[in-house]
Amino acid sequence: MSDPLIPPDGPPDGTTDVKERTETKVKPPSMYRVVLVNDDFTPREFVVYLLVSIFQKNREEAGRIMLTAHQGGKSVVGVYTYDVATSRVDKARKQAVEAGFPLALYTEEV
Repeated sequence: MSDPLIPPDGPPDGTTDVKERTETKVKPPSMYRVVLVNDDFTPREFVVYLLVSIFQKNREEAGRIMLTAHQGGKSVVGVYTYDVATSRVDKARKQAVEAGFPLALYTEEV
């Protein structure tokens, strides 16, 4: 529908309304690494189970992550956006508490 205040042949001053397109640059989201901390109470199989079920690791990679934490004190599980990292850490902690284990995970900005 046309604007009744502007004549059909354009504005009275003879100019045309042309809007220039501005390019919006979107900054990529900050990334966070999830770190698994070794403890002497959480069973290795339970840690592997969480890595497979929550962090979508295959059993081989989950076993490697678990052993790295066991031998070195901590291990990087993966790098995710903030929302994904925190939600997966929260879910893993909740399952560990429900199972009676003191599993320690934390996130840190990359």
